[in-house]
Amino acid sequence: MSLDALDIDREPPAVTIDAYRSDGFVRLRALLDPDEVERYGAEITRLTLALNTQTRPLAERTTYDRAFLQVMNLWRESARVREFVFHRRLAAVAARLMGVRAVRLYHDQSLYKEPSGGMTPAHADQYYWPFASDKAITAWIPLQPVPLEMGPLAFYRGSHRTGFGRDLPISDESERRISAAMEAAGFDIDEAPYDLGDVGFHGGWTFHRAGANRGVQPRSVMTIIYIDADMRIAEPVNDMQRNDLARWLPGLRPGDIAASDLNPIIGP
Repeated sequence: MSLDALDIDREPPAVTIDAYRSDGFVRLRALLDPDEVERYGAEITRLTLALNTQTRPLAERTTYDRAFLQVMNLWRESARVREFVFHRRLAAVAARLMGVRAVRLYHDQSLYKEPSGGMTPAHADQYYWPFASDKAITAWIPLQPVPLEMGPLAFYRGSHRTGFGRDLPISDESERRISAAMEAAGFDIDEAPYDLGDVGFHGGWTFHRAGANRGVQPRSVMTIIYIDADMRIAEPVNDMQRNDLARWLPGLRPGDIAASDLNPIIGP
């Protein structure tokens, strides 16, 4: 089955949209065809390993660098990966969940957790993003099944509604402080395995983490970050947001619509 054949718009039911807005995340089972994900995944993984610049052994890396190898904007490196990143069904689901007319691409990000790769500390992605609203969402797409021992992404249910921890970059400190605060506030963590074809969506302010990869195979994941097509850029409040503004929104300034050449509208 071709990817075009999968681009039929499948409206998320109201209960799914309500769950996303209440919990800050949803997992959609069998959203994509497993064979197609596997074929596109082979190209994504090949490019990730070819373009990765991390050469130190795991034992010599920081907590962040032990969590995964990462390469961004692979859609600009391969026409085949571009087809996957511009998948209309994924973009349509992202727009429906956020309740916006259309979405732009912010950037893609391949996350390759090696065997014995470390945990991904608790964090919220939007700490890094210079956006004026919370209309930003990430699709987390495993390129192979992810059982619990491989470190599937886990979410703190409803945590997007708290203001705690929004000043914490991903680190040992964020893992310690956010995990303790979530437990104290009663935000339970939702962790579940993924089958091939499953896709998770989470909001920019939803706290999430992943366990270490205790399996013998790598955990290869593609993520796609979508933003409201009408998103405006906010004044950056930290160095990470200033770096993101320069890197992913080149030539734009606070107050502008986040619409550089790197941020095309891709759906629905």
